[in-house]
Amino acid sequence: MATQATYCTERDLKDIFPEVDSYDTKTPVYGWVVVSGDKYGAHNSGLVTQLFVNGESLGAAQSAHTDLNTEGEWFYNSTDDVLYYYSASNPNDKLMESGELFSTLKTRYMKNASEFLDSRLDGTLPRERFKDQDGNYDYIIVRTSALISAVFLIRSHDPTSEVASALWDEAAENIDKINKGETKLSWQITQSDSQGTVREVSVSGALRIVDTRGHYVGVYDRIKVKVITGGAIGTSTYSVWTSGSDKLGIHEGSQVVTAKTINGDYQSLAGGLQIRFAGDKTDEATADDEWEIEVTGKYEAVDNARPKTIKMTRRGTPQAFRWQ
Repeated sequence: MATQATYCTERDLKDIFPEVDSYDTKTPVYGWVVVSGDKYGAHNSGLVTQLFVNGESLGAAQSAHTDLNTEGEWFYNSTDDVLYYYSASNPNDKLMESGELFSTLKTRYMKNASEFLDSRLDGTLPRERFKDQDGNYDYIIVRTSALISAVFLIRSHDPTSEVASALWDEAAENIDKINKGETKLSWQITQSDSQGTVREVSVSGALRIVDTRGHYVGVYDRIKVKVITGGAIGTSTYSVWTSGSDKLGIHEGSQVVTAKTINGDYQSLAGGLQIRFAGDKTDEATADDEWEIEVTGKYEAVDNARPKTIKMTRRGTPQAFRWQ
């Protein structure tokens, strides 16, 4: 059975809201009295699903308080609202807490936040395409989910928190922009995609690709650019691979430029595009430096353009004309 994806991690939640650990929901348990021997009881403790001693979980509860005969064993009687604990030392001298593991609590809030985010996003957005080519969720999805998780966690302590309201304002704005197409997700095609998106794969030299020119006339590719001979402008060389033999350029499908000297001007890439290397006067490229340039054809449909409408008339009859 398919399960709801969780868009953020504990690390993401911590990055968004560094004070998250202060919202641990464990509750101290006081008023321990001797029941018999080394068995103690705390009346009116409230529901206890997990017991902690000095921050350490004691594991699962026993089936009945009569089963308690080993250090650290515990049982909660929901009928009488009594928490039982077995110990050779007095629990009043320890930090006794009820609650659940904070990591478990955060996991639940993150899952709930992901489900909530899904419910607020436009139903036409393909959830299975929220991941980029490396299998990671788009950062705007991750961030918004983490923001909502933090809001849920804070409001479980303080429903009127101004901090939670501020975090929610950003989350709501992100959701609105995604639904309106004002924020680009990795799978969406924009008008600038035909100019290429340059990504460094492995670069240690100071001479780098700084610009592209033109528009790609193919359909889609991840073009590979690699420095063959290291050195300064006028000495170093580069090669280019595009799709071919059932492989994208990044996997060296077809070589279209071979050891061309880098001159600092716009130079051949592929499919109607050019690239330009640049750096300071003494900067040099390093052999095997590598870039990926992701391109989508200029004739491909744009996914997240916002259509606008202008009125045109012919022989006095108003008509609507939509343009991108």
